[in-house]
Amino acid sequence: MAQKVQKAHGQLQEIINGWENKWSELEEVDLLLDMGVEENDNDTFNEVALRLTDLQDLVAVSEVECMFSGEHDNSNAIITIHAGAGGTEAQDWVGILLRMYLRWAERMDFRSDILDILPGDEAGTKSVTILIQGRYAYGYMRSELGIHRLVRISPFDASGRRHTSFASVMVMPELDDSVNVDLDEKDIRIDTFRASGAGGQHVNKTDSAIRITHLPTGIVVQCQNERSQHRNKDMAMKMLISRLYELEEERKQAEQEGLGGDKKEIAWGSQIRSYVLQPYRLIKDHRTDHEMGNVDAVLDGYLDSFIKAYLLWRN
Repeated sequence: MAQKVQKAHGQLQEIINGWENKWSELEEVDLLLDMGVEENDNDTFNEVALRLTDLQDLVAVSEVECMFSGEHDNSNAIITIHAGAGGTEAQDWVGILLRMYLRWAERMDFRSDILDILPGDEAGTKSVTILIQGRYAYGYMRSELGIHRLVRISPFDASGRRHTSFASVMVMPELDDSVNVDLDEKDIRIDTFRASGAGGQHVNKTDSAIRITHLPTGIVVQCQNERSQHRNKDMAMKMLISRLYELEEERKQAEQEGLGGDKKEIAWGSQIRSYVLQPYRLIKDHRTDHEMGNVDAVLDGYLDSFIKAYLLWRN
C-alpha cells in the first residue's frame, strides 16, 4: 500500500511541476512581449510567436493527460495485434497497424520493443505483441482496443478487386509488483522453443523463446525478444499477469453492465474504427464519430486527434 501511495504522490507531483513550469514560461513570454512592444522589434515578436506555439502544444498534451483517470493509465502498454477475417490481406493489415503504432511511439519519444511476432504464410503478420514504454502509454493506447477494419483494393488480388479485412488490437497495462493477481504455479505450463526473429546465428542455437499457457483459461503468451531465456520468461509472466488482470476486469465490467463475457468475433459489425482507402479515403472511429481524410498521416502514426476524441467520449 505504501508503495502504491508513494507512486501516486510522485505522479501528482510531476503533474504539478509541469503546470508550474508552463506558468513560468508564460510569464517569461509576457515580459518578452512587453519588451517587443516598447522597442517595436519584429525579431522579438517572432520569438514570442514561436514560444507561444511551443507552449500551446505543451498545454494541449497536458490537457489530454488530465483525462487519464484509470488506475493504470500511467503504465507502459502491452499491445497484441491479431489478423482476423481476410487471409493474406488481413495479415498485411496487421503489419500496417504495427508500423502505425511504432511510428506513434517514435513521435511521442516512447520506447517500443517487439516481444513476439508470427509472420504470415505469404506476406504480412499473423500476430505480433509489442511493449510501448513511456509516460501514460497505456492511457493513450486504450483508445486502440478493439476491431480495426480495412477497405482497399488488395495488392494481393490480381483482379484488382476491393477487399475488406479485419484485425483485433488488445491493449493491456504492464503491471508492477503492487498489483496482486492470483496465479498458481500448477495452473501454468512453460515451454521453450527457438526464436524465429532477429538475432543472427544465436537464435538458431538456443531455445531462448518462452511460451506460457494458463491451463484454466487457455490463455497463451510468448516472448522471444531477448536473447536470455530468463528475461523472456520474466516478460512472458508479466504479459500473462496483465492478461489475467484484464480478464478479471472485463468480467467485473460485464457483470455490472449485464452483457455477459463473450468476446466479439473479429468480423463485420464489431469494429471500432474503419480505414477506407478505396473508393474514397476516410478513417472513422465508430464510437466517437471522429473522422479524418488524411489517411496517410494517420497510418504514419498521427493518432492524436483520435486519441483525444476517444478520451473526451469516455469521460
